[in-house]
Amino acid sequence: MKVVFAMTVGEKIKRIRTFRNMTQKELAAAIGLGENASNRFAQYETNYRVPKKELLTKIAEVLDVNPLVFYDAVSMDASEIMEILFWIDEFNPSAINLFQLEKYPREKANSSDDTAVRYHDNDSWPAHPPVGLWFNYGLINDFLKEWVVRKEELRSGQITKDEYFEWKINWPQTCDDCGKYESRKPWRKMETEKS
Repeated sequence: MKVVFAMTVGEKIKRIRTFRNMTQKELAAAIGLGENASNRFAQYETNYRVPKKELLTKIAEVLDVNPLVFYDAVSMDASEIMEILFWIDEFNPSAINLFQLEKYPREKANSSDDTAVRYHDNDSWPAHPPVGLWFNYGLINDFLKEWVVRKEELRSGQITKDEYFEWKINWPQTCDDCGKYESRKPWRKMETEKS
């Protein structure tokens, strides 16, 4: 079984273009390349050619997504780490499982050498014990908490797969800090219809 953890720029363009119900020809025309440029988009989407940064910015604008979606991570700041995780989730939906941890009541942290996190065995967990990952990076923890909420909303049917994808491709403009404030960019279908 091949597990892919990153999508190429071409794969991202194709995924978002088809999500927006656009043809290669329509996208080429919308960014001003003319109708004959659809062949160039076929080359981009098959990774035969890679668009320059300026063109990626235009593509992002036409596709109504955060331009960072297309750029390679260079500084590895919190938003770039989240973009990488989002694309892993998109390409391998069952690869990342998020859950909120809770403290044991009346027990001081690090009071024991036992650092294992325990779980109840059920069909939701893999056959082998999973490995946990903890970030000592407050901003990423805040972002991950909101992602837990979005994944739970998707699982429970409160949001659609399309809304979930919209939230990811326009993140952090779609961030609302777990409902504490309104996001800068509407992403829920009802929010979008009101705009």
